[in-house]
Amino acid sequence: MGHISRYISPGIKLSCYKDRLFKSGVVFNDHMLIWLISGETKIVQAQASQIFKTGDIFLIPKDHPSTVLNYPKDGLPHRTVVMVLTAEILREFYADLKVSIHLRPVPHIRSLDKHPLLTSCLDSLVPYFELEDLPKHIALGKIIEAIAVIRAVHPEIDGVLANFEEPGKADLIGFMEKNYMFNMTIEKFGYLTGRSLTTFKRDFKKAYKVTPRKWLTQKRLELAHFMIAREHRKPAEVLLEAGFENLSHFSYIFKKQFGYAPTELCGRSAGIKPVV
Repeated sequence: MGHISRYISPGIKLSCYKDRLFKSGVVFNDHMLIWLISGETKIVQAQASQIFKTGDIFLIPKDHPSTVLNYPKDGLPHRTVVMVLTAEILREFYADLKVSIHLRPVPHIRSLDKHPLLTSCLDSLVPYFELEDLPKHIALGKIIEAIAVIRAVHPEIDGVLANFEEPGKADLIGFMEKNYMFNMTIEKFGYLTGRSLTTFKRDFKKAYKVTPRKWLTQKRLELAHFMIAREHRKPAEVLLEAGFENLSHFSYIFKKQFGYAPTELCGRSAGIKPVV
């Protein structure tokens, strides 16, 4: 796929994709600060879809399912600087700051202003990727600098960065109806709804009368069917957005469910009569 990653430290990398890349069902365990140097990124979450273009800076909050689609653009590869804001670093950063304990986390992706302080902070990272070995304290200093700058430009970001609570017990039906298309493990669904795996399976069976895996497959197939039939999209385009990873497996279970292959449905929606 032509992917290259260069690391300044485990928490800072330069990522480059020469071809189109789809990542389905991504749930980051830490907040991710992204600077899009070239290319285009589309991120789909339960709340909305967002498109980011060259030069955009954005923050993806942890523990929120997303589908990420990265594209080359205008003959240039998809290149990003990615900074991981771990709980350990953030706890230490906020340890001596007086921040309100009544914080409301902001679940959606935050597009950050292209403030000169922030762009210069991220731009200064690029030369470091050419070095063989960068002292750890310098890399950590750049992450701390970025956090400080983000707070200066967006004071309300404390509601995300300074919140260290694990997901509380959520309404299971409401959560699943919004997030079934994200390709996560059953364990992850349980964690994000504030349940152990055993409790999640029990509550799910009580709510839906079927197992989570069977229900997820059914819902994802229905979504894929809708995208092909109503939105006139190709099977390969809807595959990952509907929560599947492998095209041949998707085609097999689609035909088993509906009695015809997704390519046949694609032809019907386009008004193409099958050859007899």
